[in-house]
Amino acid sequence: METAWADVTRWFWSLGPTYGVDPVIFGVIYVGAIPFFLASIAWLVRRLRSNGSIVVPVLSSGFFFVSAYLYLAVVGRGVPIWVWGLLAALVIFGAVSTVRDVRRKVAAAKEP
Repeated sequence: METAWADVTRWFWSLGPTYGVDPVIFGVIYVGAIPFFLASIAWLVRRLRSNGSIVVPVLSSGFFFVSAYLYLAVVGRGVPIWVWGLLAALVIFGAVSTVRDVRRKVAAAKEP
C-alpha cells in the first residue's frame, strides 16, 4: 500500500515538470470534476432509460472526464494523444448530433 501511495505522489508532483502546469491546480480540477462526471453519467443513464436525447449528457460527461487535461491543453505542454482523440470525438459527436437534430426539426416543420 505504501508503494502505491508513493507512486501516486511521485506521479502527481511530476506533473509540473512533465507538462509545465501547477500540479495543485490540476489535482483540484481532477478531483473536483469527479462528482460532476458521476452526475453526468447518472443523467445519461436516465436519458437512456427514458429514450430521451443523450447528446448533452454525453458531451457533459466527456467534458468532465477530460477537464483536468483541458487545463493541460490550455496552460501546459505535451498533452497525451488520447486527450486530443477524445476531444475530437466529442466535437464530432456534438456536431453530427446537432446536424441530425436540425434536419429532423426542418423535416417536421415541412410536414403538413
